[in-house]
Amino acid sequence: MPVRIVTDSSCDLDAAEAEELGVEVVPLSIRFGSEEFTDRVDLTAEDFYSKMAASAGLPETAAPSVGAFEQAFRRQADAGADAVLCITISSKLSATMQAAENAAKVVGDDLDVRVLDSLSVTAGLGTIVRLAARAAADGADAASIAATAADLAGRTRIAGTLDTIDNLKKGGRVGGAQAVIGSLLSIKPLIHFEDGVVGPAGRARTRRKALEWVRDRVWDQPSVEELVVIHSMAPDVDDLLDLLAPRYERDQIPVTTIGPVVGTHGGPRMLGATWVDPR
Repeated sequence: MPVRIVTDSSCDLDAAEAEELGVEVVPLSIRFGSEEFTDRVDLTAEDFYSKMAASAGLPETAAPSVGAFEQAFRRQADAGADAVLCITISSKLSATMQAAENAAKVVGDDLDVRVLDSLSVTAGLGTIVRLAARAAADGADAASIAATAADLAGRTRIAGTLDTIDNLKKGGRVGGAQAVIGSLLSIKPLIHFEDGVVGPAGRARTRRKALEWVRDRVWDQPSVEELVVIHSMAPDVDDLLDLLAPRYERDQIPVTTIGPVVGTHGGPRMLGATWVDPR
């Protein structure tokens, strides 16, 4: 009884890994003014950050359509799937899960489709998808894979720091005076993911202190699973890897580029980590 995994492009899995895992990725769209792009199809992450730097306003991201998910589910059925588990970006961040659920209803008479809220995004979602796909490849059934993914969703963590608050200012999340003061003082906002949403976790006075805070969040547990460093074109990724190295070997830590969904609001040079807490 083969089970296939479908997700959305906010998982930030690269195309080669998604293909190797047998995962279908349904892309979100990004709009810069009147120009619309398909995430990681005709706009790479690198191109996204370049275009955003040259844009006066923030780009907009949009969830995939119901039809896009329906087509993805039917492709899996045509390829021989008996069931599909669709794992999406946190429902508190996007209408993507709702679109997937509506598509699941459309194909419900023909295919068993289960939609799961990851309560996560970027490499946090990517980790859940990766482990679900491995379970599917090992022959697990849809119910057990969904249970595994739901358990992972409850234990997946994200922590990071912003390098600039310009995007928060553009998006109206901080006032102009506050943005100027923050820039002058080189204050680095700290963020974490909790209950499916990104929230503030304090401020650091320097980038180094911010990265040490990220390290300390990882080190809050004696050991963690599936550690990934995430960034939005940050030049100092190696600095965070060095900070983590006393407990986790550098060459064993994957590095993932954050895509447009988070990058739109966090801006360039974000740097952080995702991991799974032990049971």
